[in-house]
Amino acid sequence: MSFFNSVFDFVGDTAKAVVDLSATTVNIVKEHPGKVALVCVTTVVTGGAAAAFAAPIAAAIGTTGALGATASGTVISTLKGAALAKASLAALGGGAVAAGGGGMAAGATVVATTGAALGATASAGVAIGIAKKN
Repeated sequence: MSFFNSVFDFVGDTAKAVVDLSATTVNIVKEHPGKVALVCVTTVVTGGAAAAFAAPIAAAIGTTGALGATASGTVISTLKGAALAKASLAALGGGAVAAGGGGMAAGATVVATTGAALGATASAGVAIGIAKKN
């Protein structure tokens, strides 16, 4: 089998999987609109809350020592206040923009995305638990 046949097979299989997943998703939404709405709303709320509180969340992570040091070599856990929050966000974003990372904006995005993912996971777990109970 040639390389191109393998690529075409992969693309075809992937497209079929996407179509199947889409059909399954539509059926789940039709059968359980309230639970799907609960998961969606919870995801938006937790993601929004995480975005609004990204700096304090990042600072809390930074105080644990899990984020290492800044681009200048200062250990993040030794910082206080706004410097701690900014350095922590930058570390979560892959480092300072000047050092080639995503900076504070990317860090805030990481925090918000993680918050949304946790909210979606928790609310989906609750929805599944309710579905099994009924």
